Amino acid sequence: MIERYSRQEMAKIWEPENKFNIWLQIELLALEGWVKLGKVPKEVLTACQKKAKFDVKRIDEIEAEVKHDVIAFLTNVNENVGEEARYLHKGMTSSDVLDTCFAYQLKQTSEILLKDLDDLLEALKKRAYEHKNTVRIGRSHGIHAEPTTFGIALAMFYDEFNRSRKRLEEAAQQVAVGKISGAVGTFANIEPQVEEHVCNKMGLIPANVSTQIVQRDHHAHYFTTLAIIASSLEKLAVEIRHLQRTEVYEAEEFFSKGQKGSSAMPHKRNPILTENVTGLARVLRGYAVTAMENVALWHERDISHSSAERIIAPDATVLLDFMLHRMTKVVDQLLVYPENMLKNLNQHKGLYNSQRILLALTEKGCSREEAYKLVQKNAMKVWEEGKDFLEELSSDVGVTTHLPKEELKALFDLNYHTKHVDTIFNRVFK
Repeated sequence: MIERYSRQEMAKIWEPENKFNIWLQIELLALEGWVKLGKVPKEVLTACQKKAKFDVKRIDEIEAEVKHDVIAFLTNVNENVGEEARYLHKGMTSSDVLDTCFAYQLKQTSEILLKDLDDLLEALKKRAYEHKNTVRIGRSHGIHAEPTTFGIALAMFYDEFNRSRKRLEEAAQQVAVGKISGAVGTFANIEPQVEEHVCNKMGLIPANVSTQIVQRDHHAHYFTTLAIIASSLEKLAVEIRHLQRTEVYEAEEFFSKGQKGSSAMPHKRNPILTENVTGLARVLRGYAVTAMENVALWHERDISHSSAERIIAPDATVLLDFMLHRMTKVVDQLLVYPENMLKNLNQHKGLYNSQRILLALTEKGCSREEAYKLVQKNAMKVWEEGKDFLEELSSDVGVTTHLPKEELKALFDLNYHTKHVDTIFNRVFK
């Protein structure tokens, strides 16, 4: 991933230094497992633990010749260890190292992403309670519908990201699967106890059954989960972008001192942070498709998945970390304009009460079909002629025959629409 979208803690997980450290850890733990079984002398383990090290530059030099990353790594380690190194990688295949390392790296990324989600949830909860009773118009199809509150909207996003956190916890567990089972997964040249030892020490689950690799449905599940989280982030970003539109202007991204919105138009305050997140979500969803394409491999293994994973794994995790951090900051610093929300709500002069009037007429004995016609007839005057909805209803004999003017006026109480806010908040934040 390019530096522009990389945060250091996450990016470091995918750097060669961390990868080779994990490889070395796997090799030494496997050797430790052999020692526990009495198949390798203990002094060999002691010597390897003391002398085993690597140099990234030297590994690159060797790989340029041998064209194999794991062999290059082992060759470099052997150069430092000496004679005892012949016991390293005993009974193992390259993918024992690669896939177990991959699982451990994804375990590391998951810890960061779960913390990122916690930060976003905290920001959403704080702002939801702040605007619990901040009334705004609800929109369906982009058109004014009925009143809601901005707090309810934020509570909805909190609930969605809370589900995402649970999904990620599950996906992180399912992808934390290691394998040290040899060339085709049969343990022909290595003991299952060695695999169990390595995985237990690294906090991984040994694969129930493997081929030369851990099966890629584990990873497809994981990267699809990341894509779902990215889609929810885009959903939140799109909502903020719509609210920042000049014609709406109910909320906007924080605009810092000295910030400039356009090279041509000095007045511009553009939603660049949320637009950025929208674009990155498209990229991340593409990685989920790639992860699913990686599931079907030839027989016990081919390497068509490998090249793809070298791109999608660092990019997807680094991107999502960046996106979560960015949206947490956007939510935390979001500028909210309750006065504009109220102004927009009243733009169509009470039209949002149409359903309440419809129901009131039916409760007074009017058929639903007739009630709908009466309400719609007067509603269209508001749309087309800018009339006041209550005034039009009050002067319509067909309506007042069932609903006297005083009863009609009482039906325009805004609090009616927000009477169950506490119930919703109790469900979300219980």
